[in-house]
Amino acid sequence: MSDRNLTQDAQDTKHSAEREAASTSQDTAGGVGQDVTGNVVEHFVGGARRGGSERTAPVYNPATGQVAKQVLLASAEEVATAVEAAEAALPGWRATSMAKRSAIMFKVENIIRARTPELAAIITAEHGKVLSDAAGEIARGLENVQFCTGLMHHMKGEYLEQAATGVDVHQTRQPVGVVACITPFNFPAMVPLWMITTAIAAGNTVILKPSERDPSASVWIAEAFAEAGLPPGVLNVVHGDKVAVDELLTNPLVKAVSFVGSTPIAKYIYETAAAHGKRVQALGGAKNHMVVMPDADLDGAADAAVSAAYGSAGERCMAISVVVSVGEVADPLIERITERIGNLTIGPGTDPASEMGPLITKAALDRVNGYVSGAAEEGATVVVDGTAQEFEGDGFFTGVSLIDHVKPGMKVYDEEIFGPVLAVVRVDSYDEAVQLINANNFANGTAVFTRDGKTARQYEFDIEVGMVGVNVPIPVPIGAFSFGGWKDSLFGDTHMYGPESFNFYTRRKLVTTRWPEPSESQINLGFPTH
Repeated sequence: MSDRNLTQDAQDTKHSAEREAASTSQDTAGGVGQDVTGNVVEHFVGGARRGGSERTAPVYNPATGQVAKQVLLASAEEVATAVEAAEAALPGWRATSMAKRSAIMFKVENIIRARTPELAAIITAEHGKVLSDAAGEIARGLENVQFCTGLMHHMKGEYLEQAATGVDVHQTRQPVGVVACITPFNFPAMVPLWMITTAIAAGNTVILKPSERDPSASVWIAEAFAEAGLPPGVLNVVHGDKVAVDELLTNPLVKAVSFVGSTPIAKYIYETAAAHGKRVQALGGAKNHMVVMPDADLDGAADAAVSAAYGSAGERCMAISVVVSVGEVADPLIERITERIGNLTIGPGTDPASEMGPLITKAALDRVNGYVSGAAEEGATVVVDGTAQEFEGDGFFTGVSLIDHVKPGMKVYDEEIFGPVLAVVRVDSYDEAVQLINANNFANGTAVFTRDGKTARQYEFDIEVGMVGVNVPIPVPIGAFSFGGWKDSLFGDTHMYGPESFNFYTRRKLVTTRWPEPSESQINLGFPTH
């Protein structure tokens, strides 16, 4: 079902990714070419892989439930060393011409696109998502790389001649300096490419701290940038936990922080980094509602709900987790969704027949199953209980769940589940649907399914959510626009990738010039005018 949400590029790479997986070792730890580190995922600092960390954490293959490798966890001192490497590389990279930076972006895009099956196999081995979905996230990440190839346009300043008599004014964009990019487990390629590409194109140097649950993709991407000609130290990867994060948030050489993750952590990131004088964008959690109006195409709405709720096992910040049925829509819609659920194939991401893979960890599996088992106790109706589905082996698999008669105040409604669980809330009217959504603390994405243009237009106007789809269940904008929600789904002032990201990763400098004749010089203590 997730194929319906992929870009055409992702669809084109699906079969090649599946073929590549058969010849790619499960233990590939990342890097463009052969893995030279065995079962240990190292840092990437100053243009080379770096070991030496005293602490490690296990990296699982979610499809088997077995530890596949270890990832190094950086100490505060190791993170500081990486920051110093980025700071040392900053003057040279900032002075690098826009033309050369753009050429590197073109090369990076070509390298990653040509080797998408290789990177997709790495993602599937550590995250568990099916290969087609892994290829899809790579394609969406490459949209931002393509956008950044036009950096000479995005970095242009402004010029005003004769602002005052004999006075000209121009404005330029300059990089902010060393930036930290802290990325989540659910998109180990796409979100890093959303952040690091723009930051680098704008002339900054970067410390990328990926999730320690699926870290290899970030090292692979860093080596792809190096192969494209990026100088050592411009892009560095450090693995770690809160120790590493706190060093990035407090290190005075780090000037800006980008983050994607849960709302509690996003709030912590924002408050801590801002308290240390840093520019911050921190994207948090979501509870995305899909409103189905009485005039909607119910078959199309059911297809969309199943695709958007259960794709990537629901581990998407833009997944639909609540269907809001208006009027008498609920029963026929639930019937259609239930029929489609019965046809889903769940299994290892490397199996071409699989449409949904496992969850990322055993803890995630237990948490998601807990929401389903607790829903009935809170008064909801479990229409499809995915926790009852049995799977062979020790992988972190669960079936998909559908829960009806859900209301605010229930945990299954109030909290971000991040798993294949779809709740149905019944309302009587359009106004009640809007009030329900606008009262929610999350405001990342939403969708309305209707055949009436007036209703759709009114929904766009009324709804207090950052990204809206009209008959589009997952309204993630294309690379020429920017991504981000409102309220507790975003802490900071700017959205991610696209035009707003160049604003985040640059500072404006205003220059006022005047070239008077010596005879025109005089003392004037008054306030300058024109």
